Amino acid sequence: MLNIGVLISGNGTNLQAIIDGIDKGIIKGQIRLIISNKKDAYGLQRGKNANIESIYIDPKEYDDEEYSNRLIKELKEREVELVILAGFLKILPKKFINEYKNRIINIHPSLIPSFCGKGYYGERVHKAVLDYGVKYTGATVHFVDEGADTGPIIMQEVVKVEDSDTVDTLREKVLKVEHKLLVESVKLYCESRISVKGRRVNISWE
Repeated sequence: MLNIGVLISGNGTNLQAIIDGIDKGIIKGQIRLIISNKKDAYGLQRGKNANIESIYIDPKEYDDEEYSNRLIKELKEREVELVILAGFLKILPKKFINEYKNRIINIHPSLIPSFCGKGYYGERVHKAVLDYGVKYTGATVHFVDEGADTGPIIMQEVVKVEDSDTVDTLREKVLKVEHKLLVESVKLYCESRISVKGRRVNISWE
């Protein structure tokens, strides 16, 4: 069983998808710790409901290096091997990225490299998709590097944009795909079926 740490900032629906995936036996891992950088994030309650240790660490109390050290300390104390960013709205410091190189997975609500990077998060992504008028969007699971949404891509899936879509309807459609892709990616990682060579992520399906 792989030890997992999850970083959140909000409602935690992707976190819930992972919790459910573990409970159903799909993911061969266990969440040892949930950390939020927002005190009122509902994801903390989701963790407590599932009897998972869930803590709030205020980034305003630390500079970037101190915050990175605190996160690393908490995760190492629980022997965390994989870190999942499930709606974590803070850029991680270089030291943290290096400590968990190719062991940090993020989910983004678009088809990277479109509608991603600095300033593209949450509903802003879906609004940008609609404003631009693209016919397809989707979701991307990727490893995290020092850039914003620039790490090697693990999985992607397309979502059709309908003429009648609003930010809310598009968000709901993409969210369903996010949950599916994130669970599948974490499952594969826990089964040691993912390898990284440069920017390419290879998946063993056998």
